[in-house]
Amino acid sequence: MHQRTGTANLPLHGGHVPAWLSSRMASLGRVIVEAIVHEYGRDELLLRFAHPFWFQSFGAVMGMDWHSSGITTSVIGALKCGLGPIQRDLGVYVCGGKGSHSRRTPEELMQMGEMTGTDAVPLVQSSRLVAKIDSAAVQDGFDLYLHAFIATTEGHWCVIQQGMNEARREARRYHWQSEGLSGFFNSPHAAIEGRNMGAIVNLADARAERSRTAALALVHTGPDQTINVLRQSRHSGNLALSLFPEPDTAVASPLPHLQLPHHHEVRASDVMLKRLHGTLRAAAEAGPRDFSELLLTPGLGARTVEALAFVAEIVHGAPSRFADPARFSFAHGGKDGHPFPVPIKVFDETIGVLKRAVQRAKLGASEELAAIGRLDAQARMLEGVVNGPEFETLLARERALSASLGGRTVHGKVGHRSTG
Repeated sequence: MHQRTGTANLPLHGGHVPAWLSSRMASLGRVIVEAIVHEYGRDELLLRFAHPFWFQSFGAVMGMDWHSSGITTSVIGALKCGLGPIQRDLGVYVCGGKGSHSRRTPEELMQMGEMTGTDAVPLVQSSRLVAKIDSAAVQDGFDLYLHAFIATTEGHWCVIQQGMNEARREARRYHWQSEGLSGFFNSPHAAIEGRNMGAIVNLADARAERSRTAALALVHTGPDQTINVLRQSRHSGNLALSLFPEPDTAVASPLPHLQLPHHHEVRASDVMLKRLHGTLRAAAEAGPRDFSELLLTPGLGARTVEALAFVAEIVHGAPSRFADPARFSFAHGGKDGHPFPVPIKVFDETIGVLKRAVQRAKLGASEELAAIGRLDAQARMLEGVVNGPEFETLLARERALSASLGGRTVHGKVGHRSTG
């Protein structure tokens, strides 16, 4: 069933994504998407993108700042770049983007239709209506600046939009999906992410049907009724007078809420430590057994298998496992140095191993891709029964290894003062 999955705070984040990271994000994003499509199909990929917690974790595993609103822009840009050369074979098209790119969505969808034979007209209509609903029907104080429309050749789609409230330094991301969508005015959002700042006017919610009907009635009956009620309010001082005095329906229970804090550093409270320990132990125990041949490759070691274990969960993990996106930053760090600098050597090895596994799986040799999948299964089995180092000990280990692993941030390489 199509339903909301929750909300989350997204602090605005300045800065830029350096070329050395954006190119790697495009490569890793592409191969992860290929793995998901190969294992589960295109519709499952859309379901992942429509899940806000998974999307945040997806960006974190690619070296972006784990809690930042910038994940949305950078991930969409990386997907457009990485999937562009293979979108026709993959059957997945990423259209739109930030700012002026969002306005090109209809044109890009029509081009997709011409290339694939997909009827793009309903896709264009959906794109425009979704943008209008989140910018006009949902009045929550956030102005849209990003609209990404991800479509498949079957005509299925999901939308990822983001709005900004500069005064509060907050962003809100909106997720839509076509599966199970009975209409655009029946609580269609997969989720709305953002800081809770009071009541939201959401005329797209199923509970707002009465309000939408009332609005249409006002249009049809003219201004007299509205003016009469306003006059009563002025004379009586009662600001609660209603144009439509029938009792309201009961308010639904609050949605689950993911709190993405403003602090940049990753703290122990930001991760589920038992899951982190399970992932690291799975890499230590299953890695040497399932990756024995790979581990003989010069330069490829246990640290890369740890990163692959986090990637394996992104590919195979259930939706309930992405409530702590910060945990996935332990795969490849973060560009601002939190939780630690991006280990370039590990990042490149992860891309290489996963790319080789996907390519071989396409040819019918799925052993390596299956081995990566077993890392996820092993981690889930171990997380409730193993212990590991204290959180600060794990951080200290990674920071101590940073220089030897090619650690890098937006400020330069570890031990250097150069930028970029």
